[in-house]
Amino acid sequence: MTTIGVQAMMLKDSFTEIGAFETLRKVSGIGYNAVEISQIPMTPENVAELDRSRSELGMDIAALSVAMETPRGRPGDSLAEHFDKIVDDAKRLDSKLLRIGMLPFPAMKSIGAVVDFAKQANDYAERLQEQGLGLYYHNHHIEFAKFDGKYMLDIIAENSPAMGMEIDVHWVQRGGLEPVRTLEKYAGRTAMVHLKDYRIGELPESALGLLDSGDAAGFMTEFKNVVQFAEVGEGNLDFASIIPAAQAAGAQYLLVEQDELYGRTVWEALQTSHNNLAALGQSELF
Repeated sequence: MTTIGVQAMMLKDSFTEIGAFETLRKVSGIGYNAVEISQIPMTPENVAELDRSRSELGMDIAALSVAMETPRGRPGDSLAEHFDKIVDDAKRLDSKLLRIGMLPFPAMKSIGAVVDFAKQANDYAERLQEQGLGLYYHNHHIEFAKFDGKYMLDIIAENSPAMGMEIDVHWVQRGGLEPVRTLEKYAGRTAMVHLKDYRIGELPESALGLLDSGDAAGFMTEFKNVVQFAEVGEGNLDFASIIPAAQAAGAQYLLVEQDELYGRTVWEALQTSHNNLAALGQSELF
């Protein structure tokens, strides 16, 4: 059974302001009953509130985010330094899926660096399998850069057979590929899909003022920024085709995410996505 949930990156400010449990109470009130944890510190207090949300709200902690190594200046748990803690947190929260949000920036510099990252990730994936946990990789657009004619994402996949995929359809589109075909390509190893729409927004009137004043560079910045993230159903992606393709690919969770909100609140955005998914006939997946 596939479940629609929320990617908690959207909720990090709320987690800070009112805590994990009260945030997830609001998420549940909209109608989502699964959440992927990302950019949320896994402190004892947050883990306890996440656990409480399971018992009191029926919230499914679908997946936890992990890094292979803790990035400099960005505290958080990593497989290299906190492997046992990550496993303990996942088991306490009954989360069978772990996901890497992106490969480290230095690993993007060459095909050799990509291969090294993938092989190291595969080693961790095999260790996690021994604990009953799966490791998955989440794409952005950068993974559709080509090395010797091959997409970076394919290189990662080929060199990490024990690691699955979390396909983000917005970033697939922004990377120049078609979401349904990409889901078909990775069928059988895709456990999670990010539902994030792709919208071409309006060019703001102020941009024309920049052009009139001779600020061509400022105008071009505004021109490029018409490519936007959007609530599901408010952009150009064909979710009527994407959702069944994700299910056919084996996705256990479809996770609503929106990186930028353009003046709306996170609650308004999540409600709009929920309403539009329901209108597509997907109410039974919540």
